[in-house]
Amino acid sequence: MHRDSLCTMNTRLIHSRGHTLLELSIALALGLLILAASLSVYRAQRAGFERAADAAHIHDAGVGALDLVAQQVQMAGFSAAGATDAPLFGCSQARVTGAETSASCESLASHSDGLQVRYAADTVSTWPSTSGTPTDCIGQTVSDAFVFNRYYAKPSTSSGEPELYCEGGGRQAQPLVEGVERMRVVYWIAGAPAALDASAIARERWPDVYAAEVCVLVRGAAIQAKRRANYVDCDGAPAVSDDGRTRMAFWRTVGIRNARGAS
Repeated sequence: MHRDSLCTMNTRLIHSRGHTLLELSIALALGLLILAASLSVYRAQRAGFERAADAAHIHDAGVGALDLVAQQVQMAGFSAAGATDAPLFGCSQARVTGAETSASCESLASHSDGLQVRYAADTVSTWPSTSGTPTDCIGQTVSDAFVFNRYYAKPSTSSGEPELYCEGGGRQAQPLVEGVERMRVVYWIAGAPAALDASAIARERWPDVYAAEVCVLVRGAAIQAKRRANYVDCDGAPAVSDDGRTRMAFWRTVGIRNARGAS
């Protein structure tokens, strides 16, 4: 073969190879761009899904906690014998302790309010056990004439997550709803122009409480890194969550059906 022909073929081959490498480089660059865009979309969708799941968890916890406490408040004071003792007793930023009829308050680091609910222990006002015995809020059998259930919120000693607790008549507390960081309760009392904190109510005036405004502050489980979120706390004041957790407050006003001052 002629030398000039060989040179021409080699030149074409080199040009062909160079063109192929250029196309390969472009294809790789486009592939990397598509991969980066896909990862960005995936991360955004996953973050959106986690936020939606966290919001659903917060809503379920808040509504569930309010339903539990509201049901108990409505039952407060129920007694076939028409007892005149206070259906409710509360503590500001503390849990209820001591004997049921002379309860006192023990401060909580969570700043949660505490609430004691009292009503007749029978198979109508409580869920009966398998043996037909009245039970308290955590399923323990009650042998006394009245049920005393105590509610408050605090972090779990095992997981550190905040939870709504109930302490039954057996002096044992069990978590009921996870995520409840704080419970806030104010009370309507006969003759008062506005709802009062528990600390503002004299012991002899508790039988005159006819309604309670209950709020639970729920903290989300998902941590959103470097994300600050605004929310309204249980006092109705604006607050900022700077630990990456979403928070939401839930309120409900509940009338005490069997209160002395109820109409």
